[in-house]
Amino acid sequence: MTDTIKYDTLSPEEIEERKSYMYSKMSPRRRKFVDRVGYEKWDPFAAPFDPIDIRADQSGMTSDHLTQLFIKETGRNSNQEYLDAVSEFNVMLVMNFEKVRPVYEYCLWYAEHLKKQGITP
Repeated sequence: MTDTIKYDTLSPEEIEERKSYMYSKMSPRRRKFVDRVGYEKWDPFAAPFDPIDIRADQSGMTSDHLTQLFIKETGRNSNQEYLDAVSEFNVMLVMNFEKVRPVYEYCLWYAEHLKKQGITP
């Protein structure tokens, strides 16, 4: 059985001592990454992210739920490549909405642009 340490119970000096020890034991390549981030900003004790399959969007839905809902409501399940693209987009949506916001806004603009031209997408 491994001992787990609650870092919130350690003093700032103890945390710094452990952080320094971890840094000293790192490979040069890994140290380079920490140096780029900045030693002061680097938090080796940060909690890991949730696995992708349980991360949720603003509405509380996972990427898989969004994909299934899209298929159910639109009836678009024509081929695997199409579904993979929808699923990949939903993963990005759940992980970082700001990364997909430009695509979302562009799609809204483009639909409006086609509508002004009298074209139905």
